[in-house]
Amino acid sequence: MSEHALTPQPGASPQARPARRQHKREADHLVLSEMNPKSVVDHLDPEGAPVDLTTFGTVRETCPKCQNHHLNLILRQTNVRFAHLFCTECASCFDARYPDGAPALTI
Repeated sequence: MSEHALTPQPGASPQARPARRQHKREADHLVLSEMNPKSVVDHLDPEGAPVDLTTFGTVRETCPKCQNHHLNLILRQTNVRFAHLFCTECASCFDARYPDGAPALTI
């Protein structure tokens, strides 16, 4: 498994409104750690059958493996043990943390 530090892609998010912060801060950077998909999702379906997962939108971070596909947020659900970011292109799963080590995907 590998770790990747990501910075938001310029232009990847909508134009900032005046009330929003506009300065890049260290806290805006996420550290992504690749996770073994078998430890994240319970494959209760027969081998080879797709597992039905609900995504909760695309995030600004791009896949460190594919370099140009945005990751999808997958929260805990029936077959999902851990909230994670998922790349639909290469089927990789990532945990996201802030530089100080605090988890970015907990509610």
